[in-house]
Amino acid sequence: MRAAVLTRFRAPLEIARLPEPDCPEDGVVLSVLACGVCRSDWHSWTGSDPDVHLPHVPGHEYCGVVEEAGPRVTRWRRGDRVIAPFILACGQCPACAAGNQTTCPTQIIPGFTHPGAFAERIAVARADVNLTALPEAMDPALAAALGCRVTTAWHGLTGRAALRPGEWLAVFGSGGVGLSALLLAKAMGARVVMVDVVAEKLSHARAHGADAVVNAAEVDAPAAIHAITGGGADVAIEALGIQATTASALRSLRKLGRMVQIGMPAGPHVNMTLPMDAVYSGQLAIFGTRGMPAWRYPSLLSLIEAGAVDLSPLIARRVALSDASAELAAFDGPTPPGVAVITDFTA
Repeated sequence: MRAAVLTRFRAPLEIARLPEPDCPEDGVVLSVLACGVCRSDWHSWTGSDPDVHLPHVPGHEYCGVVEEAGPRVTRWRRGDRVIAPFILACGQCPACAAGNQTTCPTQIIPGFTHPGAFAERIAVARADVNLTALPEAMDPALAAALGCRVTTAWHGLTGRAALRPGEWLAVFGSGGVGLSALLLAKAMGARVVMVDVVAEKLSHARAHGADAVVNAAEVDAPAAIHAITGGGADVAIEALGIQATTASALRSLRKLGRMVQIGMPAGPHVNMTLPMDAVYSGQLAIFGTRGMPAWRYPSLLSLIEAGAVDLSPLIARRVALSDASAELAAFDGPTPPGVAVITDFTA
């Protein structure tokens, strides 16, 4: 099969022919329909993720068609179209039994701990407890985003911060996760302030429902948010994983506000200096989040299928497998609005 392989950090991916993946006894082999190119993949590409060992096939945000099912699989068969979360939980441990599959101690993460979906096919273990049917009418490019960015934003807003209608949400970073948070929060009845340093991204966010935008390169973002919201945001989303935006997100909150760390801290940002005085005096809550448990897919899919939210503004570029290297390198600087999705695995 054709795949894009990371053989050296910060080097172009090598387009290579690899052996077909073996089907796990409890899993499936998918023909990949679409795979997003995510900032988390960039962390792998730069060598910042300790789980990644070379050579390696990236790609964790994917959907596909079942080509083969293992003997222990009961829910899926050849021809089924499915979405896969990027964290494959075991479904049997105490964490999974409590509904917290994203904290499963034996989790499998294609694209990081195992070969990913920058390839024509991918082996997906633990299929019965993780996969979700891809709605017939859903664009595969959009469905791929339900493996990471959209689901992570949804779980951060609903499963962690418990965002309520009428509340103010401040989103720091208007990339894939940030734009997802905007679209979902508006569907939930919240008011949203988007923060970025790229004017084009802020214009895109404004065009798709943001109540206000703040260019952090031009003004003090927390002060601007306090003025816009009349005292600070109720909830803040940090969607970049860097110290400056995490500190600003905390300072943007009103008393008893909630901040959700969605951006992945890596490299020099693994350890951050944060304004704990604001946490203490404001009695703030800080939540970490990573992915979404598979059992929560129906709540999100019902929102989408009911027409309550249009996520199509997320998809900016449909690219070929050979374009993945350029998309990863672009994360070194400011990126344009929207996300790139690999939809052509033959070029």
